[in-house]
Amino acid sequence: MCGLGRAQKTIFVARHLRLRELQREIQEGLNVVESSNGANLVIFYGKGGDIATNRREELEMSVLCLRVLQAAPVYIDTLMLQDVLADPEWAELLKPADRRGLTPLFWQHVQPYGEVWLDVAKRLPLGGGERAAQREPE
Repeated sequence: MCGLGRAQKTIFVARHLRLRELQREIQEGLNVVESSNGANLVIFYGKGGDIATNRREELEMSVLCLRVLQAAPVYIDTLMLQDVLADPEWAELLKPADRRGLTPLFWQHVQPYGEVWLDVAKRLPLGGGERAAQREPE
């Protein structure tokens, strides 16, 4: 089995060295993972991003909170991307390669250490014209 594993690894490395498209695909996947890890460090910044407990309940709560905090910006970013893609001007500008590069895993617009003012009486103006008007509180 070890010999078979080594052979498969050798075949993969040979393909990786030969095929530029495979190299790009792997690099793109690594970029997504690195971006996600960077976002986790920003979101879960206490104690250097480490979960400093060995108590099962606290560990589980920390991981669940991190997942909620990860999902929130991805949800907002997805709504923003939908608004951009619904705009006819952007639809003409974006090529298929551009669309493939879109991901809701961006977080450069997040200001983790500044003040955040939250007005709970207003909603984010996402969804463009008609949908945004439907979301406004009465």
